[in-house]
Amino acid sequence: MKALNDLDLFVRTADNGNLSATARALNLTPAAASAALKRLEAELGVQLFLRSTRSLRLTPHGEVFLEQCRPALVALQQASQQLAAGEQALRGVLKLSAPSDLGRNLLLLWLNDFQDLHPQVDIRLQLSDRMANVYSEPVDAAFRYGKPPDSSLVALPLADSNRRVLCASPGYIAKRGAPKTPHELTGHDCLCFMLGEEIHDRWRFSHAGSPEISVRVNSVNVSNDGDAVRRWALLGKGIAYKAGFDVITDLAEGRLQALCPDWTTEAAPLFLVVPSRRQLTPLVRCLRDYIAQRTAALVRKAH
Repeated sequence: MKALNDLDLFVRTADNGNLSATARALNLTPAAASAALKRLEAELGVQLFLRSTRSLRLTPHGEVFLEQCRPALVALQQASQQLAAGEQALRGVLKLSAPSDLGRNLLLLWLNDFQDLHPQVDIRLQLSDRMANVYSEPVDAAFRYGKPPDSSLVALPLADSNRRVLCASPGYIAKRGAPKTPHELTGHDCLCFMLGEEIHDRWRFSHAGSPEISVRVNSVNVSNDGDAVRRWALLGKGIAYKAGFDVITDLAEGRLQALCPDWTTEAAPLFLVVPSRRQLTPLVRCLRDYIAQRTAALVRKAH
């Protein structure tokens, strides 16, 4: 359905503000994506985006259309997927894997709301910071930060712009002060994540186009559970370097504060990973679209 695809392209472009990134996520060329937006604008008779060589932003007409288009698009996508499956309603068991932070603090709520929309869907959720083997383990799809190194896997983008955040509690900052640059982290207590036997104590940053630097931090507390690292930070035990979604609510509500905001942190894009496109069932596709909508809404609310 060309019209439905054009609406999907419009919403995704409005959410991330980057037409080229949206085109890549949808396996389109930038020229094809641009043509689709122009086609939609022509059909509506209004300009949806203001374009320049460096930026893309919604017009007032575009902002109004986005708010009306978003819920309609979700309903249309779900109806299309249900018809494609030859079913009146989505049903079945979703076996999922997710990192501990994301799973406990965001995904549980989102999955609950998803089940309210689709009451015949059951969830089997594994929470682990170890990357699930989607080939050999009983998992339909895995939520993971960073594109998997195995190129044979299908990684569906959920939040391309997510990055790590250097953060600490107001209590820690009041007691120890805030580092002005990442170089000063060597004089602070830092909270590190461990995967297997490897402690992630080298944190990378860049600044104003300069080459990336790697700072080896003083890891006072270490855990193989990402949520434990976050909770230590909330307790004032030290400075953490967390994926943005893991602490987005804590930052918004003042329980944690971002440090060295002028420095660029490591990218931590969020993906839904499946072993092959054969596993992209209507149910998995519907879940992917729903979670993408929730992550986009969370980013807009935070900013």
